[in-house]
Amino acid sequence: MNDRHVPTVEMKIALPAGLAGELERTAAAAGLTAAEITRTALAYYLEARRRPDGEAESAVYLSAPVTAMLKGFYEEKTLLGDLRRHGDFGLGTFNNLDGEMVMLDGIIYQLRADGQACPVADDARTPFACVTFYRPTVSEAFEEELDYAAFQALLGRLLPSDNMLYAIRVDGFFREVQAWSVSRQENYRPLNEEEHNRPALSFENISGVLAGFYTPKFIRSLNFPGFHLHFLTADRRYGGHLHACRTERVKIGIQFIQQLKLDLPMTIDYLTARLPR
Repeated sequence: MNDRHVPTVEMKIALPAGLAGELERTAAAAGLTAAEITRTALAYYLEARRRPDGEAESAVYLSAPVTAMLKGFYEEKTLLGDLRRHGDFGLGTFNNLDGEMVMLDGIIYQLRADGQACPVADDARTPFACVTFYRPTVSEAFEEELDYAAFQALLGRLLPSDNMLYAIRVDGFFREVQAWSVSRQENYRPLNEEEHNRPALSFENISGVLAGFYTPKFIRSLNFPGFHLHFLTADRRYGGHLHACRTERVKIGIQFIQQLKLDLPMTIDYLTARLPR
């Protein structure tokens, strides 16, 4: 992580010869440096030490595999109230794709197609949601202005491994945010990504928060792979699915997550679906 955007402190440690040799062999086999392996191991060790006695390891909860929603199954029975048993932070959508969802500090917001945001009652339902109890493992402030490519590269360098799950929260001031949201869809009509994945909302010189996850590519049938972030303004009045941004002063918090919990819908649509393998 030798990068000008990531503050570092140089430390010298003494290791037993056998442990040092194993570290070097592991690093060589993984194509990483010994320092990168050490940082990853230390981060996970400290995260476990910070958990109060009896607190469970952090886990990502998925209310359904994302492939079912992408096939056009937009109606499921999961209540938003049930999501709160699994987390206080996350994202997703609502039945019939009626806007994007973001959960912050236990409050669930609907991000409508026109960009307006509003809290949603517990009796609403979702075909897909991804939540966790947000407890950042690391948190760092960055003052330098970054375009979207540099911001994505920075996030990538803050992750110790591409093969883990991470919850990501970015609070601060943004020079620009481009976002979009879905409009209500009929069930059984697969989403046209080219039609919807285009910036329809633009915000300039605004404070807000990005919330979402990084998911490894090898479980793309369960969740959107890579970075998946939703934006909500600081006054909680507007937001959408992040398309691009330019940051100025932000604080990035990242939670390392080792467990994944998945519910499989007990509906006729899901049970009879031919999903990609």
